[in-house]
Amino acid sequence: MSSRESLSGETGSAVAEFTLVATLLTLLALAVVQLALALHIRNTVLDAAAEGARYAALADNGLSDGVGRTRDLITIALGGTYATGIAARYGDFGGHPSVEMRVVAPLPLFGLVGPNRGLEVVGHAAVETVG
Repeated sequence: MSSRESLSGETGSAVAEFTLVATLLTLLALAVVQLALALHIRNTVLDAAAEGARYAALADNGLSDGVGRTRDLITIALGGTYATGIAARYGDFGGHPSVEMRVVAPLPLFGLVGPNRGLEVVGHAAVETVG
């Protein structure tokens, strides 16, 4: 058997290998993009919760002001779908009176589709007092 005969069985294998490798690389790239989207949404919601807590902790504001500020920030940045589960309460954080702003939002797992209550973040801020 000559070397030409042994190589003839591999005709077209480069196309199959390219297809398999390209498919895997495409899936990996899409997974990285999806992770980046999920982290962006998480960080945006967390920042809005922290800003809403700071706003509610000001001396002349209340919890409803902080909830409204959080809702506005999330709606502007991501849309109203992510600004539905917002709750605020006074609490104690590190031994100091604080405001806790809790946001429950959808977690995107496939594009922008995912479980409705898959993401929960909490923002804290020390309560400002006058006097």
